[in-house]
Amino acid sequence: MSNQMITIQALKYGGHLHYEWNTILLEQTDSYIFVLGEYGRKLSHYTKDQIFTVENWTIEFFSLDSWFTVSADIVEGKILQYYCNINQPATINGQVVSFVDLDLDLVYRNGKWAVVDEDEFASNTLKFGYPDELVKRARMELDSLQERIARKQFPFDGAIERFIRMIP
Repeated sequence: MSNQMITIQALKYGGHLHYEWNTILLEQTDSYIFVLGEYGRKLSHYTKDQIFTVENWTIEFFSLDSWFTVSADIVEGKILQYYCNINQPATINGQVVSFVDLDLDLVYRNGKWAVVDEDEFASNTLKFGYPDELVKRARMELDSLQERIARKQFPFDGAIERFIRMIP
């Protein structure tokens, strides 16, 4: 495992820093990056003006060409839950990976997938002035992500699980 630190920054539409945390690089290609979120890391949440301690390991996926991220919570060597953001494709600038979070999330908990934060998407559409095309694209990308999961397509094809052994 690389010891290269990667800072992840979630932005709101218009470039407003929403939250950030530090991770360790696992794999990087021209189209995606996998990182490891360590147990006990600090997440600086600028919108809420708070710092949270994350009390689990995560394997995280950031696409540079698709409109979603994946964070898999790992407990006792297994994926306990998935948290997927719908967002504009991530970008890399040096040691910083950033993405524009479009609020809609797809979450797997207790054996079920569910769409969450529809209310936040609706309110932020007005607050940040999402163009109609962006609203349509976010909905389309959510449907596409659900289809990708159902078909067990990358990174839901075992790509995430191969990193579990790297967790101490």
